[in-house]
Amino acid sequence: GAGYIGSTVATACIEAGMQVVILDDLSTGLRAFCEGRDLYEGDIADPEILTRLLSDHPDIDAVVHCAARIVVAESVTDPLGYYDTNVGRTIVLLQRLRDAGVSRIVFSSSAAVYAGESGQGADENSPLAPSSPYATTKAMVEQILKDAATNDDFRAIALRYFNPIGADPQMRTGLQNPLPSHALGKIMRARATGEPFSITGTDWPTRDGSGLRDYIHVWDLALAHVAAVQRFDDVSTPDEPYQVINIGTGEGVTVRELVAAFERVTGEPLPTIDTDRRPGDQAGAFAIVDRAADVLDWRAERSVDDGVRDAITWAAKLPSVR
Repeated sequence: GAGYIGSTVATACIEAGMQVVILDDLSTGLRAFCEGRDLYEGDIADPEILTRLLSDHPDIDAVVHCAARIVVAESVTDPLGYYDTNVGRTIVLLQRLRDAGVSRIVFSSSAAVYAGESGQGADENSPLAPSSPYATTKAMVEQILKDAATNDDFRAIALRYFNPIGADPQMRTGLQNPLPSHALGKIMRARATGEPFSITGTDWPTRDGSGLRDYIHVWDLALAHVAAVQRFDDVSTPDEPYQVINIGTGEGVTVRELVAAFERVTGEPLPTIDTDRRPGDQAGAFAIVDRAADVLDWRAERSVDDGVRDAITWAAKLPSVR
């Protein structure tokens, strides 16, 4: 609840009239994002903190689980750390929630679980082929949730995010990392340093050879969580307690097209260079989002240019927030 997505989700939930309780160890999140909110500082697998939180709030209706390490390249070099944090600690959290009778789980999953070699659209039934330890942790937690839900431990909705960009449009929260590893962050860093932006991989099976992603504005993503919580009992039922829903725009944007969007927003050219693929990279995919529209009555409303514009505005504000 103190990181990029979690804090924005919390804001959207509060605006929808929900009471929010945050559990975050602040290892990557910002305390400033939790001002005026009920924050429990600690690890999601800390039994003492979980006992205190659940005792203080016996009326919790649902848990939105956003806690994870998320850097693909880092997961390749530290797989054990990623499995420990993303899978092992999630199991402890889920056990405690089950024992406390908390029956609704909304899980922040990832489109990285899909086979991403084609650069084509993926729906919820598309083949899974996680290509990094990070992606594998997401697939593993999904399987854990599915098995536990089948056992009536709780019900769960896994939201498979595509690629969040932007910030809260009111600039209350945004990406807390000044040196993010994703493509837009690196584009912004290249502009700030005056160095060319590296396009990693130019021989992917996409329309221009660069990797393709579905860039969703983080506020649209947050509103999808609100819809998932509000419609939880209609989506995850006793007969079908585990559900998966793609959350994206339904449109693919290549890295070269993302550069073009950045140039449109800034009004200035951005020098680029072509480089080799990185470990764990994929051609990518975009979301087929019919299911989100059908069961959540949710659709992304903001453009990639909106996301770029809000990301630039937020980056200028971040030093004062930190």
